[in-house]
Amino acid sequence: MSKRESINRQMLILKKIRQRAISFDDLMSHLKTQSDIHGYNFVVSKRTFQRDLEDIRFTFQFDIQCDKSRNVYYIKEEPNIVDYNDRMLEAFDTFNALNISTQVTEIIDFERRKPQGTEYLSGFIYAIKNKQLVQFSYLKFWEEESTNRTIFPIMLKEFKNRWYIVGKDLKDEKIKTFALDRISSFIITNELYQKEVNFNIENYFDSFFGIITPDDVQPEKVILSFDLVQGKYIKTLPLHTSQKVMYENENEIRISLHLCITHDFIMEIMSFGNLVKVIEPKSLKDEIVSILKETLEQY
Repeated sequence: MSKRESINRQMLILKKIRQRAISFDDLMSHLKTQSDIHGYNFVVSKRTFQRDLEDIRFTFQFDIQCDKSRNVYYIKEEPNIVDYNDRMLEAFDTFNALNISTQVTEIIDFERRKPQGTEYLSGFIYAIKNKQLVQFSYLKFWEEESTNRTIFPIMLKEFKNRWYIVGKDLKDEKIKTFALDRISSFIITNELYQKEVNFNIENYFDSFFGIITPDDVQPEKVILSFDLVQGKYIKTLPLHTSQKVMYENENEIRISLHLCITHDFIMEIMSFGNLVKVIEPKSLKDEIVSILKETLEQY
C-alpha cells in the first residue's frame, strides 16, 4: 500500500465524517465507491481504520471519536483550531489537485505573483515556540536598501494572500509587523528573549482591518450600504469580525462594523467603487469624497 493511497484514504474519511456522523459500514461503502473513481482500494479493516484515525489526529489535528450509543464516528471540534484545520485541508486539497498531473499549466491559470515568503513560516513558528530571537534583512517597498533586523517573533498573520510576522524589534523595543515576502537572509539565533512582553495575541488585531495598527486611533461605529448583489457577497465573506447585518431589502444590504478607520480599511471600501456607500461616520464619508476628488483631478 503506497503512502499516497493511505493519505488519500484518510482525506476521504475525514471529509466524509465532517459532513455527518457515520457508521463504519457506511463509511466503507463510501470508500468502495471512491475506490472505483480513483483506481485505488480504499476499503480497509477496522484495525487499519483505527490507525488512520490516529494519523488524522496527528497530521490534521482532527479528533475523530466514536459515539458508541449510536455506533457512529464524529469529529470532536475544538473552536480555537477550526480555522487551522480548514486551512490544513485547503492546502492539502490544492497540493493533491496539482499532484494529479505534471502538465497542470495547460489547464490551470496561476496568478502571476512573486513568492509569499512561505519558506520562512516553519522557521518563525519554531522561533516563536522556543522564544528565540531571529535576524533577517528587510526591504520596505518605499526604500532602495535593506536594513538588518533582530526581532522577538510573537505571531504570524495572514492578510490578503500575504503572510506577516509580528514581533518586538530590538532596535527600539516596539511591536512591528513585517511582510515575509520582503525578508531575506533569515537566521534563527540561539539567543532567547528574556524580557516580559505585554502583548495579547488574541485581540491585537480585533479592532483593525488589515495589518496597520496605529496607537492613536480609537474604534468607532461604521455603517455601510451595499447593493443587493455585493451585499450578499459581503455577508458570506465579512469585512471584519464585528460585522452585523442591520437590515436588507430588494435594493440594499446595510451592515455595521466597530473598528479603527485606517488606510487599509479606506482602501478596501474604495475597492467596491459605486457598489458601496458610507452612511456613517461623517469623517469617513468626507475622507472618501476627498480621495475621489483627487482621483478625478488626475483625469
